[in-house]
Amino acid sequence: MSETFRKFLRTLPDFPALLPGFDPENAPADPVELFKQWLDEALAAGEQQPHAFSLATVGGQQPSSRMLILKNIDDDGWHFATSRTSRKGRELAEAPRAAMNFYWPSQGRQVRVAGPVVELSAEASAVDWHERPRADGSDNPNWQLYALQPTEYEFWQASNDGEHVRHRLGPDGNRPG
Repeated sequence: MSETFRKFLRTLPDFPALLPGFDPENAPADPVELFKQWLDEALAAGEQQPHAFSLATVGGQQPSSRMLILKNIDDDGWHFATSRTSRKGRELAEAPRAAMNFYWPSQGRQVRVAGPVVELSAEASAVDWHERPRADGSDNPNWQLYALQPTEYEFWQASNDGEHVRHRLGPDGNRPG
């Protein structure tokens, strides 16, 4: 079975035949501006939920990841929310750092953002809870709005010739030494 499955996996396409190009030398210097440009391009390409990302955290010795929705980007960082009593909430309390990974298959693009995570105010968390589409008007005191404060960014563009482009930036938007 494993040999058959391995062969099956090899038959699946890696990337679409047509992919956008990416030249880091001509990219916006501000990583947030570049992210917003790529998000707009993902939307234009028909990506469903382009604001969804995988959040990786660590609890004890075991990493874990799950899909979340980006809530905002501002001077506090890249916002996301969850219950403080959830696994990710407990992991963030224990080790307040994480990595986000956005993936847009139709574009062959990924964006990874990593750094420390801070809790935002109870007021901001309450506003986020009440803005949720399924909110019924009740309060949720365990709901927490977080902000990841990037110390590194990576923009990755696939290429069908195998010459993928990896553009790494530090927190100031400069390439790390």
